[in-house]
Amino acid sequence: MGVRKQAGDREFQAFVVGCWPRLMRTAFLLTGEQHAAEDLVQSTLEQVYVAWHRVAAANDPEAYVRRVMINAHARRYRRKLREFLAPRSEDAGLTHEVADTGDRIAQADDRHTLLNALAELPTRQREAVVLRYWEDLTEMQTAEAMGCSVGTVKSNAAKGIAKLRALSGLAETVTQGGRK
Repeated sequence: MGVRKQAGDREFQAFVVGCWPRLMRTAFLLTGEQHAAEDLVQSTLEQVYVAWHRVAAANDPEAYVRRVMINAHARRYRRKLREFLAPRSEDAGLTHEVADTGDRIAQADDRHTLLNALAELPTRQREAVVLRYWEDLTEMQTAEAMGCSVGTVKSNAAKGIAKLRALSGLAETVTQGGRK
């Protein structure tokens, strides 16, 4: 193996180690299932590894990889979105994430309710809400990751937040949480 190839492999490995938790969190929020999230991240990293020289040369390699992951998710679930997002039982939905001890959301008492509410959003609204408010990206970064305009991000995020606010279970949880 050449020196250049070994250096690229070390750089890729360092990137994966540093970004894995964030990529997994985003993938989980997009897919709704831990195993699907792992598959999505792994397949994304396979694609990225093949073109690592191009990805590493990008201004923001993590944003580049996030965009590849969002595109892969959209392709994978475009046809069966409604069926995929529908809860299969009371315990189904976004409830099987492996908690990240440094993640404040993971420590919230009402995580189950929030994740189930998030699962009810259409894909584009979920993507906008997750990237804007969970990943704390700017509108411009979110637009780049989703491959759309800033206006579309604003619209999808606003609609997603409005739907989340309209859900009675989530609204009751927030109200009760404020009184504790």
